[in-house]
Amino acid sequence: MSGTLADIPFFRGLPAETLRPHGDRALWLVAAPGRLILDFDDPSDDVFFVLSGGVRVTVRTPGGRELILDDVPAGGFFGDMAAIDGAPRSASVTALHRTRICRLPGAAFMAILAEAPVLSRRMMQVLTARIREANARMLELTSLDIRHRLYSELLRAAAPPAADGSRSMSPPPVQQILALRIGARREAVSREVARLLREGVLARSRGALVILAPEVLEHAVAARLAT
Repeated sequence: MSGTLADIPFFRGLPAETLRPHGDRALWLVAAPGRLILDFDDPSDDVFFVLSGGVRVTVRTPGGRELILDDVPAGGFFGDMAAIDGAPRSASVTALHRTRICRLPGAAFMAILAEAPVLSRRMMQVLTARIREANARMLELTSLDIRHRLYSELLRAAAPPAADGSRSMSPPPVQQILALRIGARREAVSREVARLLREGVLARSRGALVILAPEVLEHAVAARLAT
């Protein structure tokens, strides 16, 4: 399997002469589901671009618990922090599905950024979006209890509203994964999901979990944050 850097969405629109000198340094890989691509404290500085499939990024607490930081779908990338600052990896990354990846040395990535100001601005936009997302999650972790953190996560994972106002998650989220995302135990998530189902806020349909009344969750989170 091979390709060109021009096939990668992040580099789209750059002149061929900017990318061509660095193309030979790229490795094109396929990761099987469950394969560990990066681990905590790995000293490498390569940047990984997801061409198809998807990966999961997890972080480890000082006590040894793992929390899900993000899922990176096709079109996304990871590993750029080590390329920028040279520090060891702060997270581990595992393939969720059969995933095609382009692995580019950090030095090549940084050289392209230096040669293409438009790409540097694009990178700043990516980093800014990550900081905003991290700030929002930090606010939730410090201001919300488990119930309301779950509400926020359900709303974040759901598709845009349908004509009737409902929002779906397809496939339905695994409760253990929800727990890892919000820093809770699976049993607490299971109890709260069961309560929402009983009260008609959530419903199960074929291949999906549906938020029938997203405004109930939105108002509950807003009220909690306001206290």
